[in-house]
Amino acid sequence: MIFSSRRSIVTSLLQPLNIYVPCWPASGMTKPGKLWVGSIVIDCRKFDEMIAFWRAALSYELRYPPSDDWAILYDPTGSGPNISFQKDPVGPGEIYWFHFDLYSSDPEGEVKRLMQLGAKMMQPMADGKDYVTLSDPDGNPFDIIDTKGFKFGQRVNLDISG
Repeated sequence: MIFSSRRSIVTSLLQPLNIYVPCWPASGMTKPGKLWVGSIVIDCRKFDEMIAFWRAALSYELRYPPSDDWAILYDPTGSGPNISFQKDPVGPGEIYWFHFDLYSSDPEGEVKRLMQLGAKMMQPMADGKDYVTLSDPDGNPFDIIDTKGFKFGQRVNLDISG
């Protein structure tokens, strides 16, 4: 099960990180854009083992105590992206096993831009959701998370009051 609103988790529980991530010149963007990697999400059967392994392997910390099916690790140095774990009892071979959560301060504009580049709509924004699921030209899914008000490269909300 996925949380109905990842933004509510980000908004209420995460600490601010202000990181500049340069855009590749091939993207056509010459200054900080409106889309960046916020989290790499890994579906897993061995939920607790995966969290423990990647926490130790990367020297990451838990953002907050895990729920029954969702946890976020963060880089305490502020250099790397969040690594999120989503419990999936089915295992690999389903729709996808890991994907990018791309944060956007202009989600509508970025969805349009990415579709013009060849992305396909898999799941449009739905009531109570803060993301759209697209797929790349090879069919790999990724989510565009609505993070309006965030600065480029920011992975958490500066206003933790909700």
